[in-house]
Amino acid sequence: MRVLVIGAGSAGLAALRHCVKDLKKSAESATIGTRKISEVVCYERCDKIGGTWVYTEKIGVDKYGLPIHSSMYDSLRTNLPKEVMGYPDFQYDVKTTKSYLTRTEILDFLERYCDHFDIRQYIQFVHNVELIEPSLEEENQKQWKVTVRNLKEGLTKVEYFDAIMVCNGHYFQPYVPTIEGNEKFKGKKLHSHDYRVPDAFENKTVVVVGAGPSGMDLALEISKKARNVILSHHNKDPIRTIFPENVIQLPDIKKMLENEVEFVDNTRREVDVILYCTGYKYNFSFLSRQCGVRVEDNMVTPLWKHLLSVENPTLALIGLPFYVCAFSMFDLQVRFVVEYWTGKKTLPSREQMVAEETQELEKKKLQGLKKRHFHMMGPEQGRYYDDLAITAGLIPLPPVLTKLHNESSLRFLEDLVHYREDRYQILDDFNFVQL
Repeated sequence: MRVLVIGAGSAGLAALRHCVKDLKKSAESATIGTRKISEVVCYERCDKIGGTWVYTEKIGVDKYGLPIHSSMYDSLRTNLPKEVMGYPDFQYDVKTTKSYLTRTEILDFLERYCDHFDIRQYIQFVHNVELIEPSLEEENQKQWKVTVRNLKEGLTKVEYFDAIMVCNGHYFQPYVPTIEGNEKFKGKKLHSHDYRVPDAFENKTVVVVGAGPSGMDLALEISKKARNVILSHHNKDPIRTIFPENVIQLPDIKKMLENEVEFVDNTRREVDVILYCTGYKYNFSFLSRQCGVRVEDNMVTPLWKHLLSVENPTLALIGLPFYVCAFSMFDLQVRFVVEYWTGKKTLPSREQMVAEETQELEKKKLQGLKKRHFHMMGPEQGRYYDDLAITAGLIPLPPVLTKLHNESSLRFLEDLVHYREDRYQILDDFNFVQL
């Protein structure tokens, strides 16, 4: 079985690590299962590993005319403690006493992970996947036809694979809401994807739209330079953080005028800049329609377990769920996929897979959530991890990860200014302490 991994970020590296592990195991001895991984290739469009953790000052497009992938800003520190950000078999150095790390420390960790498992040799850098479609050539038994461009040389080639893990991330295609009067507003508008440093906001009145992790962080950071910051949101949970005096909270924007913004409570404010911290859209522009995966109101469907294409189960989309312990989840998802691809586990019927997805969507709707929230986990993430582990007979993720993730998320809302000073230690699979 020839396997393709798309992307060498944190998800792609986990995919490579476990595919290579199975590859080496297959070469050394006979393994249980009907299929074996015989070759692994990773295409990465950048010239280094790390995905969205690779910082660049550039915005817009890169030197090859492709949209800038990274949404990293210069001062970013993680909004989760390192104790829940490692991989199950590769953790952060315990000698690092602080829990909340910088972007450069995360990138360094990924570099060490890559070298520890010796997987860099399988990555073809500066290669952009342009099209994936089912292989229809009778003489070729491979299931997938992949068109990939060597960006440095400007050459395109076609390769064939038996199975594909898509690990292209989901923090690069900005979502911007449609707001009345958008075209009339004469001030500056940008998305957090293009935010790098706060200097451009000096002495400005800025509306930050959205109070998720990036909205909260950037409202605080911009307030150090801006005259005033308005955090506009519709969060149901109260934000108990005490912001600086020049930060106020207002509800959603009702409409924009030339130099003003009107909010749904009929408040009006003169505004210089609108910064959208409104999240991202899943984007798989390289997947042809024949691949059998579509995006409907930001729900990727039809998928089994948020992961495997129902129509073509040799296509896996790693890392779709959000508000999760990402690196550990990637690892678990990849191990789940490998169990089924190598025949150690048998897939349920198409009807059962569709029924499971439908039932989960209905459950979300009963909770008051919309289709676009389908891949959101948060407090439910532990159930998702357990379901994957039990279904495929895998070593589960320790429950302490979810517990500490939830604790950190609460502290984020309570004390945005100081919560990154918290330090934690995991005691065992179920317990942690704050130092």
